[in-house]
Amino acid sequence: MRALVVDDSTPIRMYLRKVLTSNGFEVAEARNGREGLEQLRSKQIDLVLLDWNMPVMNGLELLRYIRSEPGLGRPCVMMVTTETDLSEVSQALECGANEYVMKPFTPEIILDKLALMGFTVEA
Repeated sequence: MRALVVDDSTPIRMYLRKVLTSNGFEVAEARNGREGLEQLRSKQIDLVLLDWNMPVMNGLELLRYIRSEPGLGRPCVMMVTTETDLSEVSQALECGANEYVMKPFTPEIILDKLALMGFTVEA
């Protein structure tokens, strides 16, 4: 299984990489939506963990590309963000996010959401 972590925070990317690799994922990283889109266009990705607030291209813009560009496949998308307003949660889900996690989070929260999306994880 291949995952892509798209977040402008290096510590968050490293933390999510550790959680995912310990559960059998091969993990790629991107610092913003544009880099994430390039990764998605060059690799088959099964799962995207996506921050909302990033420079160059934000997470919601990337999510719209993921859901509208046929060549990207249909990866599961988990928003992992500081956006906590219900209108943002609704907007992300309406745009095609499969799950939504608010920062700060624990590995258990990420694993629970992965299980809800159908991925086999070690709790």
